[in-house]
Amino acid sequence: MKTSKDIYYISDGTGILANNLGKALICQFPEINFNEEKFPFITTVATAKKIMGYILKRSVGRRPFIFSTIINAETIAVFNVPEVEFFDAYAFFLERLENCLDAKALRIPGASRKVTGMDIDRRVEAIHYCMEHDDGTKISEYDMADAIILGVSRAGKTPISVYMASQMGMKTANFPLTDKFLSKYYLPDGIVRNLKRAAGLTTTPEFLHNVREKRYPGSNYACLATCRDEIKRAEQTFQKYHIPVISSAGKSIEEMATQVAQELNLRKTTFVSSIEL
Repeated sequence: MKTSKDIYYISDGTGILANNLGKALICQFPEINFNEEKFPFITTVATAKKIMGYILKRSVGRRPFIFSTIINAETIAVFNVPEVEFFDAYAFFLERLENCLDAKALRIPGASRKVTGMDIDRRVEAIHYCMEHDDGTKISEYDMADAIILGVSRAGKTPISVYMASQMGMKTANFPLTDKFLSKYYLPDGIVRNLKRAAGLTTTPEFLHNVREKRYPGSNYACLATCRDEIKRAEQTFQKYHIPVISSAGKSIEEMATQVAQELNLRKTTFVSSIEL
């Protein structure tokens, strides 16, 4: 078994798809050390040859992996050579889709990134809303939110809110459950009247302790007992108001944002399935 492998993500666009596909696959092999590098916006054959020269020089005959989302056939030919293991993210699926649909694909770089003015306006509006309603600000305006994320300090509320706004175009507010609310197990009116938009974040005491300890080492705020008590009271508050709960322990921001959207039945045609599971 190999103990290490070089991987290159190449694209005629941002490279996000190639990168995400590769990472989703190689994470299934935790015992192997992967050395990763990304090359986006490869739009000419000359650029492709220059990058391929760099890859071959670095690999020294070790047959590196290349994950590609390049559309242009001439550019692909530069990389699809015997010296590497070439994984074309589009080839298999596009050809099969063409056969199934009896139609020809556009095969235009960046087609998936084209958005309408309405899409852009909604995303910008969502980002502005998120920034203006971070950390419990302007509770009176929660009626306009698509989602309201609740949780104790450092549970991950802000990163999820920002992701949902910037990547999913959803107006997302977040509210910190401080001792003022935890001690009485209650929520302000702005949240109570919008409970259908609310989702609660929880985590393990150990995870919260580690996060807080990095910020305020040795403090009562970070000690394990405090974390355990706050999490317990927050979960009891969520239960009291029948708020769905999502654990952030060991999960990526993308995973948690998707779960929030699913729990609140927020539908975005290209992101969240409308099937109720």
